[in-house]
Amino acid sequence: MTADNYDDLPYRPCVGIMLCNDAGQIFAGQRIDSAMDAWQMPQGGVEPGEDPRNAALRELEEETGIPPEAVEIVAETHDWIPYDLPHHLIPKLWGGRYRGQKQRWFLMRFLGDDSQINIKTDHPEFSRWCWLPAEDLLSRIVPFKRDTYERVIREFCEQID
Repeated sequence: MTADNYDDLPYRPCVGIMLCNDAGQIFAGQRIDSAMDAWQMPQGGVEPGEDPRNAALRELEEETGIPPEAVEIVAETHDWIPYDLPHHLIPKLWGGRYRGQKQRWFLMRFLGDDSQINIKTDHPEFSRWCWLPAEDLLSRIVPFKRDTYERVIREFCEQID
């Protein structure tokens, strides 16, 4: 497959989680597989036949250790939000089968305390984590995801605080 054919590839179905604490800050994790500053919110693939809401709760627990009973789902995006990978990453991710991801995002309120967050999971995705205001989160996101994050923040902005 050549770069000319990448636009013909499908998007991988995925969920994203905007997890907010009582102060209106957003959970962000530094990707463990990146030497550069590459922060993101928890996200992951939707298994065949899996409901996106259940996928979001599963992914949150897999990546942060936070159990479903420690969060409240406040909202979800009205539609799937796609993003394209940079062409040089397409052959390296998911066997080169996808051009990017289409994501259903969920806004969740964290009901627990920080001691429940454990990024040292069976398959860790983050090397460190923090709570950030939305505007600081945008400045730390890898550039190809920035438009997606801006859209998610716009859609959830009134419910974050």
